[in-house]
Amino acid sequence: MSATVMKIALVQMHIEAGNPGANFSKAATLLEQALTDGEKPDVILLPEMWNTGYQLDRIHETADGEGRQTVAAIGGLCRTYGVNIVAGSIALKRGQKVYNATLVFNRRGEVVADYSKIHLFRLMEEEKYLAAGDKPACFPLDGTRCGAVICYDIRFPELARKLALDGARILFVPAEWPNPRLHHWRTLLQARAIENQMYVIACNRVGKSGTTQFFGHSMVVDPWGEVIVEGGEEEAVLRASIHLETVDQVRRTIPVFDDRRPSLY
Repeated sequence: MSATVMKIALVQMHIEAGNPGANFSKAATLLEQALTDGEKPDVILLPEMWNTGYQLDRIHETADGEGRQTVAAIGGLCRTYGVNIVAGSIALKRGQKVYNATLVFNRRGEVVADYSKIHLFRLMEEEKYLAAGDKPACFPLDGTRCGAVICYDIRFPELARKLALDGARILFVPAEWPNPRLHHWRTLLQARAIENQMYVIACNRVGKSGTTQFFGHSMVVDPWGEVIVEGGEEEAVLRASIHLETVDQVRRTIPVFDDRRPSLY
């Protein structure tokens, strides 16, 4: 049975490029904070590529082989605390290829979704070093259908709409979204929430990597497009409670899914 209220925590963290050891340590500290400082969340979200950052010229050396380190660390936390974790995205090596991949863990520490970023971001040369995914991800958390996309994916409304049509009521978005595009970040997240009448839960990194500054502003957006919580530009654990009946209320009030005419477009 689906929960009616879901408590969310977002881990907005700095990421050291090419240093998985430091990043796993930082993530562990902030995850422990999320789990023990205040009310325990139902779901925690991490940012994009939190294990390695964007030192892509060394990504084959630093990527997590078959996701083993992530599965051991995050799956263990899930089992210990009985929490769901959408583990942001990691550089994940499979065979000779590296993917920008999101692993989703349930309260038993089981991987319930494995999504590789479909749209690679040319401005950060992802397509030169990473392999693209080829399937969307819809998955259950506590009986609620959810979807996940990664950063640049939110510029492609077709992907979020497909997830909504597949039953997703919550969209998780790990990101490394840089300055100066804060206006795009806010606008696109709110647009995806409004047009798909779903919650959008987005976690962005902070700090500087090379010459690129990342602004944080992780946020939770409700199905009306209202921002429930928004971070600043420093490391933080953000919290929000989402009321899943709001999805049904909004979809009844403005029945866009019933009024679609896909045969025309």
